[in-house]
Amino acid sequence: MKALDTTLYFITDSTCVPEDRFLPVVEAACRGGATIMQLREKDRSTREYMELAKATHEITSQYGIPLIIDDRVDVALAVGAEGVHVGQSDMPVRDARRLLGPEKIIGATTKTVPQALEAFEQGADYLGCGAIYPTTTHVKTVITPVETLKEIVKAVPIPVNAIGGLNKENIFVLKESGIAGICVVSAIMKAADPETAARELKQAVLHLGARI
Repeated sequence: MKALDTTLYFITDSTCVPEDRFLPVVEAACRGGATIMQLREKDRSTREYMELAKATHEITSQYGIPLIIDDRVDVALAVGAEGVHVGQSDMPVRDARRLLGPEKIIGATTKTVPQALEAFEQGADYLGCGAIYPTTTHVKTVITPVETLKEIVKAVPIPVNAIGGLNKENIFVLKESGIAGICVVSAIMKAADPETAARELKQAVLHLGARI
């Protein structure tokens, strides 16, 4: 099993900020303690996605932080990213693993124990589960009860991260859930001071007693 720290999993959203602010926010999150980062761009062309991925990867590499590409295995391969994340409507984990090989990181979104077991058996390295709270990001969300999250954590031996509307004020509901960390978008992307926001979020997760 790969050594993987998902304590503070930052997912980007370039629609939250002006174009010239995006990369500074990425670097601020790295300075603040993000342990892994996902580039999620639903509406860009392949070329635009690749250009942004290359620029983002230059920053994350300087901090030793793995860059995960949402959905697009081709983009991940093209820019040499550390891995890819797939949802239930994206490429199956087994196919992503076949294309990426054994060393790359593959994450999967799951909302039920059967989905979690299937992703693990197909070769996923970590899972993102939620949404715990309603989210303002431009993705379809279905609320996942914390009890379901706990059942998923118990069902698989890989890191499980909670996602969906999480911030330092509301993550208390995850106490004793056994999660490895949290995934956040708006809590960093929309923060006036992304570096401080990342630092405070990480401390909140550690204080929560996440399984890291």
